[in-house]
This record gives sequence, C-alpha cells and structure tokens, in this order.
Amino acid sequence: MKYKKAKRFILLRDRLNYPLRFNPFVFSKLFFLWVAVGVIGGVIAGSYWIVLEQLMHFLAQFQGLIVIPLMATAGLLAGLIIHKLGDPGEMDLIVNNIRFKGGKLEPKNNPAMILSSLLCIASGGSAGPEAPLVQVTGSTGSWIARKLKFKGEDLRSLTIAGMASGFTALFGAPLGGSLFSLEILHHRHVVEYYQALIPAFVASCSSFVIFILITHIGIGPTWVFPVYTTPQLNDFFYAMLYALAGTAVGWLFIFTVRQSKYIFSLVRMPVYVRMAIGGLLIGTIAYYMPLSRYFSHDELTVLLKESFSLEFLVALLIAKIFAISFTVTSGWRGGFIIPLFFVGAITGLIINSLFPGQNLPLILVSCMAAINACVTRTPISTIILLSTLTGFHQFVPIMFASLTGFFLAPKTPLINAQLGVKSSEHE
Repeated sequence: MKYKKAKRFILLRDRLNYPLRFNPFVFSKLFFLWVAVGVIGGVIAGSYWIVLEQLMHFLAQFQGLIVIPLMATAGLLAGLIIHKLGDPGEMDLIVNNIRFKGGKLEPKNNPAMILSSLLCIASGGSAGPEAPLVQVTGSTGSWIARKLKFKGEDLRSLTIAGMASGFTALFGAPLGGSLFSLEILHHRHVVEYYQALIPAFVASCSSFVIFILITHIGIGPTWVFPVYTTPQLNDFFYAMLYALAGTAVGWLFIFTVRQSKYIFSLVRMPVYVRMAIGGLLIGTIAYYMPLSRYFSHDELTVLLKESFSLEFLVALLIAKIFAISFTVTSGWRGGFIIPLFFVGAITGLIINSLFPGQNLPLILVSCMAAINACVTRTPISTIILLSTLTGFHQFVPIMFASLTGFFLAPKTPLINAQLGVKSSEHE
C-alpha cells in the first residue's frame, strides 16, 4: 500500500516538473529545417515558373518558318551561357553525385542552369523544367546541409529533400514528387535511401503550398481526361495489354536517344555549336509539326480536346520522339518526364484509332504509365503522379500498366548512373 502511494507521488512530481513532453522527433530542429528547405524550394520553383511563363508567352508568338532560326539562335545563346558560366550537368550527374559523393550537389553552376534552361524551354525545346528545378533545389539543400556541417546520410537526406521540393512544385503532387526523387536514384531498388523519405515528404508539402501561393495555380488535375467508368476485372488485363504498346514505344525512344547521342559524339565541337545544331533540328521539326514544340504541358490538353487522323498521330509520335531525342542529346537543358507522358498519350490515341470503342481513359493512362516507368524506372511514383495529373483515381489499373513497363524495360537504363556504376566523366 505504501509502495503504491509512493509510486503515485513520484508520478505526480514528474508531471509537475515536466508538464509538457513533446515528441522529440516531430518537434525537433530537423523537422523545421526540412520545412525550411521546402519553403526555399517552393520560392525558387515559383519564381522560375513565373519567369518561364512570361518568356514562353513572348516567344510563342513566333510561328511558321521563323521558328527554325529562332530555336537555332536560342540554342546558340544557351550554349554560350554554359560555355561562359560552366556546365551544370544533366540528370546523370545528379544521380551520380547523390550515390557516390554523399549527396553533394554543387550550386556554383546554378546560374548557368537557370539561364540556359529558361532559354531552351521557353523557345520550344521538347524538355520540361523538372530537371533544372531539381538541380537547383537539390543543390540548395546540399549547400544548406554543408553550411550546417551535416555529413553522411543527414547531408544526403537534405539534398534529396531539396530535390523532392522541386519535383513536387512542378507536378503538384507532394507524395508523387517525393517518391520520384527517391526512385529516380536507382534502376532496381525503389527506396535505397529510405532515411530521406520523411525529409522528402515534409519538404514536398511545404514546397507545394508555397508554389501554389506564388503562382496561383489551382489545385486539381493538370489535364482533363475522359471520365473513367466503374473498373471491371478485365480492365487490369487490358491495362497490361495497352502497356505493352507503351513499353514498345519506350524501347523505341531509348534506342532513338542513344543513336542520337552517338551521332552527336562523332564530331567534337563546342557546346554552343552543338546546341545551335540541336536548335536547328528541333526548330525544323516544330515547323512541320507545331504540336511537337515545347514540353507538352499545354499541348497535351490540345491533343485530348481535338480529333486527329491516324496518319497525323503516327507522324506526331515520330516527330515528338525525335524532338525529345535531339533536345536531350544536343545539350539543351530540361527534363523529359512530361514529354514522355505526351508520347504515351499519342500512343493511346493511336490504339484507340486502330481499335475504336475501347475504354479511352484506360488506354491513355496505361500507355503513359508504361512508357514513363520503362524509361525512368519509377513505377511507384508514376502511379501517384499520373493519378494526380489526370484525375484518374483508380490506382490499380495504373499499377498494372506501370509495373508492366518497369519489368519489361531494357536491362541498361537510359540514365546510366541508375545502374550504380560510378561515371568517370563526373569523378
């Protein structure tokens, strides 16, 4: 009896001495640091997006034959910026540094990345702002970590959190963006750096809010897809069948990119000359096929609203694949995720033209999921990103299609650094 009274007294004393006991993880300094990284990432992404929209609005006025010299000049100017300010690298370099340099991304070349990518994307290159944004926000996270004397996994986690804030701002999907920043780092293991998962989630959420406040972009699907009816059991098998077509196009895209890269490597030339040639090629394609111009954020909406013949869709598919390939291999800055979704949508419309009466939204989303999972090796985040971007909220069919593209992808990924072999050019 005396023991119980003594125990109650001790408990009462402890409560009086420590009236508030917060969870040491949730209310730690690290939590607020992740929030801060996301806020900074949101500010960077929002500012970048506003400038990009203004430039695109101005340069989009130039149509017809003038597009060819315009894009050649844009390539030349972007190349001169890189030549003078330094080469900011590609996604291969980001993945390589995350895996083999402890997550250290150098911010010194961010001015070159920002200026060159704005020119490349706004003038009509077939690459989106996701890669430049990830480079800038990721290197900012890395810089903050080093200023705070972080090392090891803490440094890498803060870098990945910065990357996630960039992905999230563009895609408008905090969960999908944070998972994508982890998946893109390896061709097989989805979350190799699991320690960065919570930091990425927290940074993504704060980045998402700040980006929306700055840009005033609405919350909701980016593209208005046809309404998907109640799913049937057969839909899962159809999703895999449609995904085979998307995966085949993914193989074609990877082959085209590799061949284009080989052709550009045959002759050594200054980066500004190579980018001017790339602009000339992309501009010529855009002149004959205007829908292949730009990174397809708005062009996909046009594709879904209007009706096109089978012949036009096939021509557009070929033109877009070549446009993306010349963009990413000639040195033009930008990412190919949204352009890949556009290619997947074209593939879906071709299937629908060949076999009318099928479930169009299921065809579209299956082809889009398969080609992106095949090329980028990101099957899980692809499901969430597509669901957010299209309003297609039935996860399971997208899952079947995404996994089909992932498991049927070529053995060697397009982003070589995903293999886990250190790239000598970046050592």
